[in-house]
Amino acid sequence: MSSATIKIFLPHGDPKRLRTAEISNWSGKAVAGPRTELDQLIVREEADNVGIYFLTGLDPMSGVPAVYIGEAESIKERLKQHLEKDFWNQVVFFTSKDENLTKAHIRFLEGRVIELARKAGRANLTNSQSTNSRLPESDRADMEIFLQKIEQLLPALGVEVLVPMAAQPQSTDESRLLYCDIVGLRASGHLTPNGIVVLKGSHAVLNLRPSAEGYPWVINAREQLKLSGILTEFDGHLMFTADHEFASPSAAAAVIHGGTANGRTAWKDAQGRTLKELEAS
Repeated sequence: MSSATIKIFLPHGDPKRLRTAEISNWSGKAVAGPRTELDQLIVREEADNVGIYFLTGLDPMSGVPAVYIGEAESIKERLKQHLEKDFWNQVVFFTSKDENLTKAHIRFLEGRVIELARKAGRANLTNSQSTNSRLPESDRADMEIFLQKIEQLLPALGVEVLVPMAAQPQSTDESRLLYCDIVGLRASGHLTPNGIVVLKGSHAVLNLRPSAEGYPWVINAREQLKLSGILTEFDGHLMFTADHEFASPSAAAAVIHGGTANGRTAWKDAQGRTLKELEAS
């Protein structure tokens, strides 16, 4: 992905409230804000335009991140219709400053964005079906560029639903393979900007340790991974059926060990050096 200069404007001076975002030499624009300020978002000039939008929050049943991705000829009118959905607490929408986006363009974008969000696997898609649209080759190329800008701006606005769970490592520290061992079982992974990815095929203990009783988040995390099918029982232990990102090495180690663990000492490289030692070197 090419380098970019992003300009984020805070009308109220608060990064959690209404924001607008632009990229140099790009005709698109993003507007983001909390649900509590929806009335301020929809009166903006940009909300009258054609565009694509993201509603983000937590799935009330599972507690995991959830997202609704849609398109509209009038962002304002469509967002009003989504007030009946109670899961979302943030909205981000993208439109064009030169008003060159058409209904066909945003339908194409919606389809591509839903496809990327499904592959990323970071959030439950509350609408997995898109209208999609066929475009001439030149228009498709333009929309792929527009999509790249969306991918760059969304994380800057706090939305990572399009970021691949196991993106290619971007630095020496991230590319170093690490291992977490316990009672003859081994998990492997690598660091990411958000924490650590445990790789598909890694093992975890089948049963919880007594220490987990004082830390219910460990129990909940393992249960959620089992329910989602990411952790499955295999040959007397648990196995990761897909790459999964954790917020910290300790969180990953706790799930693997079945109880609290210090990720800085539990994760080691191929030479046996702990993550703590690697960071100090």
